[in-house]
Amino acid sequence: MHIEPFGVEIWMNEWETKCELNLAETCVQSVTVAELLELAGTDEQRLHDLLPMKLTYGDIEGSPELRTAVAGLFERQAPENVVITHGTIGANMLVHKTLVGPGDRVVAITPTYQQHYSIPASIGADVHQLQLRPEDGWLPDLDELRRQTADGARLIALTNPNNPTGALIDPPMLEEIADIARAADAWVLCDEVYRGTDEAGSGSTVSMADVYERGISTGSMSKAYSLAGLRLGWAVAPTEVIEGISIHRDYDTISVGMIDDYFATLALEHGEALLARSRAMTARNRVVLDEWIANEPRISWVRPRSGTTAFLQYDLDLPSHELCTAVVKDTGVMLTPGSALGVEGFIRIGYANATDILTEGLERFSEWLAAH
Repeated sequence: MHIEPFGVEIWMNEWETKCELNLAETCVQSVTVAELLELAGTDEQRLHDLLPMKLTYGDIEGSPELRTAVAGLFERQAPENVVITHGTIGANMLVHKTLVGPGDRVVAITPTYQQHYSIPASIGADVHQLQLRPEDGWLPDLDELRRQTADGARLIALTNPNNPTGALIDPPMLEEIADIARAADAWVLCDEVYRGTDEAGSGSTVSMADVYERGISTGSMSKAYSLAGLRLGWAVAPTEVIEGISIHRDYDTISVGMIDDYFATLALEHGEALLARSRAMTARNRVVLDEWIANEPRISWVRPRSGTTAFLQYDLDLPSHELCTAVVKDTGVMLTPGSALGVEGFIRIGYANATDILTEGLERFSEWLAAH
């Protein structure tokens, strides 16, 4: 089976251990185990509770406690609608493998995480990309979505909040997407790994799994929950899809680690404390980034409304890969080239690191821009 090289992951693998200031990082600054226990209002006794744990496979689909905690993130979902996976990346892979076959029409709303068009293409699907545009606020053109699904579709795939732009599809537009999918007899896969970091309201917009009867939502502990090291995610879907996912999952996952399950359950049982931390950090750093862009004549953007990343347009006659390579070599600051996400003339920045890292990275980048 041929599959296209994964642009973003190749770039991250090349540079993230060599840079000084990682502004390509997309997770809210990670927490330590001690910080997790403190945010959860527990103490080190929880660590001692782990000592008698026998490190076997554990619950294959995820512990009942964890699946219940994940279901609690949704308005209309029960534990039987949840399957635990190896991160969102594992959840997305399993959904595509379960639902998509050769010749199926898949509409991927791009730019997005490359899984959502490269995996179905590798299966032999008829993949169409609906390109987002900055002049639309990086929101999908629903008339174009109707046109691309007019003859039917198997799957519509999107990220909300969007990676890389930070655009947020509000509930009324999600309802319209559901109506379009319903008319096309299509499933909708919504990668919601950044959910919980909205700038306004409760911080978490409605989930596609709650909006549409054939909606599937994926997520994980990585981005908003600052626990990427657990490598734990989920797919939330109608039971018929969960049953199909479970068949595929037996071939590549079996179960997640028991310790990962344990800490993810603890984190989600006290999830609001973690999300409050994440929202405070992203809100503060969006202001820092906003002020920097206002004073940087070669950079423009559509200000993100959620997530941890922004897509910056630059006014330099350089391909984005060449620009980002030069910046990291010259300054130690790592950014992500738009070309790794299929869009030239842009760079993705992750702004949810510690504020001092963001500030220092932006200062170095400004000096580099001034010299070029």
